[in-house]
Amino acid sequence: MIKPHGSDTLNPLFVYDTEKHHQLMHEAESLPTLMLNSAAAANAVMLGAGYFNPLEGYMNLADSLSVAENLHTTDGLFWPTPVINLSHDISGIEGASQIALRDPDTEGNPVMAIMDVDKIETVTDEQIQGMAKEIFGTLDPEHPGVATFTSLGNYLISGKIQVLSFSYFQNDFPDTFRTAVEIRNEITERGWERVVAFQTRNPMHRAHEELCRMAMERLGADGVVVHMLLGQLKKGDIPAPVRDACIRKMVELYFPKNSVMVTGYGFDMLYAGPREAVLHAVFRQNMGATHLIVGRDHAGVGDYYGAFDAQTIFDEKVPAGALDIEIFRADHTAYSKKLNRVVMMNEAKDHEKDDFVILSGTKVRQILGEGIAPPPEFSRPEVAKILMDYYQSENG
Repeated sequence: MIKPHGSDTLNPLFVYDTEKHHQLMHEAESLPTLMLNSAAAANAVMLGAGYFNPLEGYMNLADSLSVAENLHTTDGLFWPTPVINLSHDISGIEGASQIALRDPDTEGNPVMAIMDVDKIETVTDEQIQGMAKEIFGTLDPEHPGVATFTSLGNYLISGKIQVLSFSYFQNDFPDTFRTAVEIRNEITERGWERVVAFQTRNPMHRAHEELCRMAMERLGADGVVVHMLLGQLKKGDIPAPVRDACIRKMVELYFPKNSVMVTGYGFDMLYAGPREAVLHAVFRQNMGATHLIVGRDHAGVGDYYGAFDAQTIFDEKVPAGALDIEIFRADHTAYSKKLNRVVMMNEAKDHEKDDFVILSGTKVRQILGEGIAPPPEFSRPEVAKILMDYYQSENG
């Protein structure tokens, strides 16, 4: 199986030993406490689950600045986005060498992790803005990733962590949330060797379905891991339980058995376009995928990124040998009326725009909300039914 990023074996930071876990939970009760924000909590989940291998905790300021500007830590580890714990208030932890990190996203704010505090550093507004510009390519406050990143606080707490909880993800998504360790184990059990990862924060329509099929066929892959984001999204995005139901229905009806794993991970969407595409590649390598599908405007939002910036960054900013995972580059996919099948548009010769079935997300949401199914060329009827029920319930 493909090696994890940065080490020979996967080293998740979750404390699996029951006795040690119980002991740390007990110790946490007497430690100074820091309430995490959702972004830092999501980082803890990803560290605990092994997706952020080989990191051992939250980055310090020097590493954060280096990663933002140069895509590597100060000691040379390739990494595309800072993994940080920012806060507005450190009054309860000043001078502490060890602290308990509490979960902002679960009722009662239980302890998520224990942290050995290496440094507490003040980050200037200029440094925050500088990192945001590098990560997101813009400082527009309307960009959801910029808005979140620049509002997290000016105190950066760095150090190693021991993770004790995967937040709400295991309880809310017991059939879908999987750690990188669990996915590696299942890939082994299935006997897969060439494995394609498909990233999604949306329900999968016909174009996405066919893209997975194309990647499998062209790469000679044994299977696809559909890996959906289960964390915080921007307003208007479809909730994870609805997406999960749509994807499972599509896989059940339209893919051969033992060809697709439907899984999810506990992270908040960054909407960082090219940088996030590279982050996706890092943690897909950690979970055992040999290839990642990177399509048009991967991890993008609005018009902030060029259609294929998330592909060209692998040529321009990822050094040779930095990652073992390979990228499957996809063009925009759509249903061809001429050929009666979904195609990559750049491969469809003698086609005009009207030869394709193309619907904007806004248009799809509108017709679903009216109880009208999109054309079968765009969406499987069984998937459309789940989405219609959701939008109609939202519209009252």
